[in-house]
Amino acid sequence: MEDKNKKNQPEVEEEQPKRFSVKKLILILFLIGIILLLWARFISTSGLIVKEYPIHTTNLSNDYDGFKILQITDLHYGSTIFLDELDNLISKANRTKPDIIVFTGDLVERGVTLSDKDITKIQDHLKKLEASVEIMAVRGNHDYESDYFDKILEGLDWIILDNKYEFVYSNSKTPIVFVGLDDYTLGKPDYDNAFSYLNDLKEDVYTIVLAHEPDQVDEFKNYRFDLVLSGHSHLGQVRLPFVGAIYTPIGSKKYYDEHYKIDNADLYISGGVGTSTLPLRFLNKPSINLYRFFTN
Repeated sequence: MEDKNKKNQPEVEEEQPKRFSVKKLILILFLIGIILLLWARFISTSGLIVKEYPIHTTNLSNDYDGFKILQITDLHYGSTIFLDELDNLISKANRTKPDIIVFTGDLVERGVTLSDKDITKIQDHLKKLEASVEIMAVRGNHDYESDYFDKILEGLDWIILDNKYEFVYSNSKTPIVFVGLDDYTLGKPDYDNAFSYLNDLKEDVYTIVLAHEPDQVDEFKNYRFDLVLSGHSHLGQVRLPFVGAIYTPIGSKKYYDEHYKIDNADLYISGGVGTSTLPLRFLNKPSINLYRFFTN
């Protein structure tokens, strides 16, 4: 009987550590998952940063050397962005002292309800944005989910480029033309109308296209342009090391990262300010983009 007990004893001692280690591993993985989720919800969605990109070009007059364009996109107000976050955005935006501010769509998050009082407060905040020349905007897909975009912009002096263009002169006889396109997925882009100035133009003018969805660039490749500014992809919103974006919405399946070369033009995509669908970000802080021109 004693010999049998001795033979069985090691088997009991081997099983107990195995069961303990598996439980411990599961607990550790669970805690790591919770920490990552909390990080993605509260840490990664805060701490707005300004990303600066130099634009070197010989297609512009030297009068534009140092010219600055600030891009704000995908605010998705009501997601992770409210009045306090809006205050911080405006403060950081104004510190860049931009000549032009462009908003490239998705002002309010889908499903968010705003009262007239809320709309007035948002307007009062956005009125504090300062640009030495102009502020321009185009619609995103979420801007077709409600009438908040129109209501809010009614109280602002922003120029809405709805399949239209705007010539901008900044202490120069040579203009920059801004072309604004309607939303690609829910709107009705009209490229012929947006680029109609080309019918009467005898020489090339530096052209900047504002298009919410970056994949739209393939639809207007036959028109001449130098720079495209887009949003929509959020650069993936949630990114993983060595992988990058794990998901991007329709309209940003081909182009979704920060920069692409489109023939001789540049496409820049901003990661945006708010969040869409899930209030999460990971390895992808909310951001606004500053483009500084160098013509020498």
